Amino acid sequence: MERASVIAKALYTARDLTLTPSNIKNPLWMAQEAKKLAQEKGLAIKVLAGKELAQFGGLRAVGNSSPTPGPRFIELSYIPKMRGNGAAALPHIVIVGKGITFDTGGVSLKRPYEFMTAMKSDMAGAAAALATISALPELQPKVRVTVLMMCAENALSGSAQRPSDVITQYGGTTVEIINTDAEGRLVLADGLAYAVANLDPDYLIDIATLTGSATLGLGRQYAALYSRDVKLAQKFVEIGEESGERVWHMPLIDDYADSLESDVADLNHAADKGDYSAGSVTAALYLEHFVGDSRWVHLDIAGTGRSENDSGENVKGGTGFGVRLLIDWIVSLS
Repeated sequence: MERASVIAKALYTARDLTLTPSNIKNPLWMAQEAKKLAQEKGLAIKVLAGKELAQFGGLRAVGNSSPTPGPRFIELSYIPKMRGNGAAALPHIVIVGKGITFDTGGVSLKRPYEFMTAMKSDMAGAAAALATISALPELQPKVRVTVLMMCAENALSGSAQRPSDVITQYGGTTVEIINTDAEGRLVLADGLAYAVANLDPDYLIDIATLTGSATLGLGRQYAALYSRDVKLAQKFVEIGEESGERVWHMPLIDDYADSLESDVADLNHAADKGDYSAGSVTAALYLEHFVGDSRWVHLDIAGTGRSENDSGENVKGGTGFGVRLLIDWIVSLS
């Protein structure tokens, strides 16, 4: 009962964050909420903003469209209580969450405009990641966990990125911007590359309301899961069935990789060179460029992160999807 209470509280933390209107919720507000939880739970936290984000080309390209307050990079860390230096030898999990506090689509404005009304929930991945780590000090799993929240608002403004811009992601990969409404993969790529370069993860997970294509393919009951690690993917599938947050292992189709080629940069982010009608797959292939040789799982929760009506345990609005799945998986490792 105590464990169930901890998980339920985390789940509703994610739902509350997701349901907060975007005239209140911006990247600075997300950082403040993360600091409150970190102080309450005894988690380490670091927040980067302004000039500190110089290397985060994707986060800046998206977030500088709303320069007040501008984007935020939020890093939280959980280390279990152990004697001596034993924690240093534990597996290290890094979770990267997409935190777009509102998504207009930018210059590539969303159409029809009704699609925009639900976009306060485009930070559901970052909310799930934050809520997950907030539960760990009470559950005390024997693993180390770092959460990276990539927070920005994708606005339409004079400082917004444009189609045809070329940006540089964290780590040096240049990217041709095609569609400014494919912004989530830009902020996630910075987070993934940062994790590989600085955190030495044993497991690298990203979670994001990334593509409408995932919703078209799987509806609102299954999230799309991408990974080359079949055993790890199967573990997530099993835990998803047990936790009630179900995932479907999707293919990373190498034949589609040429859609990411660019004439003016290392990559184009929108898979514009191909016509494969597989937007969720090509988005995952884009992210894979930034994960190195990590044991990586990508969770596209575009369909499951929000419910259009009261359905079972999911209330209408933000569902908090990913919290139960990630907590159960983390605990299973310890």
